[in-house]
Amino acid sequence: MSRSSKILISVFLAVPLLFMLWSMLWQFMYGVDAYAVNLDAVLATSSWIHPLGCDALGRDVLMRLAGGIELSLMVGIIVIISGGAIGISIGVIAAWHGGLVDILLMRLADIVLSFPGILLAIALAAMLGPAIENLVLALVAVGWVGFARLTRVQVLSVKTLPYIEAARANSMSASYIVVRHMLPNIAAPLLVEASFGLAAVIIGEAGLSFLGVGVQPPDTSLGTMIREGTRMMLVSPALVIWPGLVLFSLVIAVNLMGDALRDKLDVRMAQ
Repeated sequence: MSRSSKILISVFLAVPLLFMLWSMLWQFMYGVDAYAVNLDAVLATSSWIHPLGCDALGRDVLMRLAGGIELSLMVGIIVIISGGAIGISIGVIAAWHGGLVDILLMRLADIVLSFPGILLAIALAAMLGPAIENLVLALVAVGWVGFARLTRVQVLSVKTLPYIEAARANSMSASYIVVRHMLPNIAAPLLVEASFGLAAVIIGEAGLSFLGVGVQPPDTSLGTMIREGTRMMLVSPALVIWPGLVLFSLVIAVNLMGDALRDKLDVRMAQ
């Protein structure tokens, strides 16, 4: 990884981390609550107690940004772990058994891919109802496909290698071969897929929350903050600028780390 790449990662990753550390310090020093409504501080400008000002309900913008970052990362990690587990399992089953099982599972993946991911997530989230749990389910229902297709390709490329054939000749169980021999050898591309998928999930969560089918008050989301800020954009544009800047920096940082991880783990690029 080049020096310029490291600098870019550091810069963009520093923005959300700085907001979180800053909010923790302010909460410790002044006891500011992200959910506390203060009508005397409606649309208040920057001050020592409220460095980034307050929103239309007098809530501290800095604390809400920190809560939005935390929620975005929490949702992203849960979706990637859940979707990855489902997708990897389906990909392994399809590649290992082949035949009709492979055809049915991959046609299911093709059906999901035939719909625009964000539109399918919106439809599922709207059908299930606005809640964090339903938001996670909707994103998992869309996000497993990439893992499944990638895992299938990787398993097909290694299942005929000599060490796999030797393990099968020694009557080792399929589950043991997959867990002990296959998954460790295909982990690198799956980790890269997870890093890029995390950025996509963060954008998806913000988009669904912006449209009103994701995170609901009093929980804080960057997408919800942007939606609420648009109502006051002419009066207080900072209510849109700050969450937009944090969301942009968070997604760019995750994508840059994905690029760095790919460069590090890709043997062909290292040669």
